[in-house]
Amino acid sequence: MLRWIASAIGAWLVLTVCAVAAMRFVHPVTSAFMLERRIAAFAHGERGFALSYRWTPWDRVSKQLPIALVAAEDQKFPFHHGFDVEAIQDAIADAEDGDRLRGASTISQQVAKNLFLWNGRSFVRKGLEAYFTVLIEAMWPKRRILEVYLNIAEFGDGVYGAAAASERFFRKAPAQLGARESALLAAVLPNPRRYRVNPPSARVAQRAEWIERQAAQLGGPGYLPK
Repeated sequence: MLRWIASAIGAWLVLTVCAVAAMRFVHPVTSAFMLERRIAAFAHGERGFALSYRWTPWDRVSKQLPIALVAAEDQKFPFHHGFDVEAIQDAIADAEDGDRLRGASTISQQVAKNLFLWNGRSFVRKGLEAYFTVLIEAMWPKRRILEVYLNIAEFGDGVYGAAAASERFFRKAPAQLGARESALLAAVLPNPRRYRVNPPSARVAQRAEWIERQAAQLGGPGYLPK
């Protein structure tokens, strides 16, 4: 039994390492979160549901969108190795003071979760998220991590990636997105099924303005890794 368990663990490790290594070069045709949403729509009888997703290479996306995502989600992205230790410590301290436990996930962690795992807050899932984050940071350059993120992030219910979002909400190609439009897309990421990109609520519009200011203060697209 112990040999069987050891063999199973070894095979799983080899499989996951190979999968992450391949994804450095192979564009994902879907993600775990997209599959989960399709299954949920089928289970709940959502006959009108249609998932929108199309991969778009980095050089066909406006340079304003990646910096907006970093400004909104993970301003230390170019410098950390997958985990923002300071943000995690702050979140824990706030929770100990009685505040609601807030997320401190980096873009790398969100790629690991969205691409390979399922939604939830269990210790098992968080452990797997950390494992995949380490693999991604070890095997992918930063630009590849951000490229995958802007392609698989959900910007609306069933709307995944920069191409689907820019065409759905602004009727334009992702290469034509301006700073304001990019900030609006980044502004809904905390809960894209609750917040709307177009027309935005007052809260989303206010957050988009903050993201624009943050992106400018970081130095714009030049802040991102080459």
